Amino acid sequence: MIHVIAIIRTKPGMREKVLEAFRENMPAVHAEDGCIEYGPAVDASGLGSFQAKLGEDCFVVIEKWASVDALKAHAAAPHMAAYGARVKDMLAERTIHVLTAAG
Repeated sequence: MIHVIAIIRTKPGMREKVLEAFRENMPAVHAEDGCIEYGPAVDASGLGSFQAKLGEDCFVVIEKWASVDALKAHAAAPHMAAYGARVKDMLAERTIHVLTAAG
């Protein structure tokens, strides 16, 4: 299994608009062969000082894929290109970490 953690930093005040487009794209991603998990997450509240917050203009995408080939197909999917084009002017930075189980 392949794990992906994508950290998405939007331009100031644009997070909700990007998340709206992201959520609209989610059904197409969930229908992809090999998609196990794909969803956004934002800072939890009320946890006190031990939490390192990402901030109001940031969210994380947590993904699990059955294989590297499934992830590569996802990255090349037409709906991902359309989503990317839709949000590109609202993004400040995007960092994608692709991981495999350590144990």
